[in-house]
Amino acid sequence: MDLLVEFLPYSQAALWAGFAVFTRVGAVMAVLPAFGDQPVPTRVRLVLAIMFSLVVAPSVASTIAPAPDASFAAFAVLGMEALTGLFFGIFLRFFILVLQIVGSIAAQATSLSQIFGGTAVVDPQPAIGHMLVVAGTALAALSGLHIQAASYMIYSYTLVPFGAGLRPGLVAEVGIAEVTRTFSLGFSLAAPFLIASLIYNVVLGVINRAMPQLMVSFVGAPALTAGGLLLFFLTAPFILALWLAAFSAFMDTPFGPWP
Repeated sequence: MDLLVEFLPYSQAALWAGFAVFTRVGAVMAVLPAFGDQPVPTRVRLVLAIMFSLVVAPSVASTIAPAPDASFAAFAVLGMEALTGLFFGIFLRFFILVLQIVGSIAAQATSLSQIFGGTAVVDPQPAIGHMLVVAGTALAALSGLHIQAASYMIYSYTLVPFGAGLRPGLVAEVGIAEVTRTFSLGFSLAAPFLIASLIYNVVLGVINRAMPQLMVSFVGAPALTAGGLLLFFLTAPFILALWLAAFSAFMDTPFGPWP
């Protein structure tokens, strides 16, 4: 028993370090694509968070400061770690938002926005957006998302050390840059549908001016829907390939320039 008492401080330090890492990693896992999606059962997500914590902890254990003596200070540190994890995790969720933006724009441009499909999130989305989200999530998982996510979590301790908290300047700079690039990427990937919709409306307007007696809307609506589905069939592989390249580039060099 005396020997066990001597190891008690070391076990307390290890427990504190593990729980501190779990606090940040668990916050990242809450919004991580694929692993943190709502269809994944809560117990499975909890086990995944523990497993990722066991992977990340050995790499960052030396940076974890000892537990504060006051309970309030310890809870404050853990609260800052949770906010930091959410901050880093939300940028990964932005890539799912990119696919949702592409799907919404494509559905609106091809008059398919009224067709809703199953969704991995709370809000309903068009069937095109659902297909892109499911396909993109599957591609990311098949491309080693678990390895990239673990590296990303370890890198977060380099950018924001344990207990340091988020600096307002960092939040503003990184947040504005990533939000801008998210919408830029979404609109860029949806460009074929916007161009096709513009051409369709211009041609329809010319035909309507040439033959006012023809009900061009009844003739053009089926053509627009069929053309939109055909365009989606042709462009979906390229959209997903470009999205996966941007996602992989972000995971390799977080907050760096995209290719």
